[in-house]
Amino acid sequence: MPVTQPTLEQDLKLRQLQDLLPSADKEDIITLLMALQRQNFAMANTIKQMLKEWPTASTPQTIIPVDQLKSGTSSETKD
Repeated sequence: MPVTQPTLEQDLKLRQLQDLLPSADKEDIITLLMALQRQNFAMANTIKQMLKEWPTASTPQTIIPVDQLKSGTSSETKD
């Protein structure tokens, strides 16, 4: 489930940005907007690639039987 609500700290940073934006230089805002858009594209491309490579029901899964997992892990010792 995606988390879409910002944390309290993130809310504070957003408020600080909101208060500073009216006095910011236009070129700084453009630079910031372009950097954020590039970051957004990079994240979207990464998520698309991850979903494309995500195992599907038709992909064979390697499952180790439980009895093999238990073998050799006994804490019992022979006297």
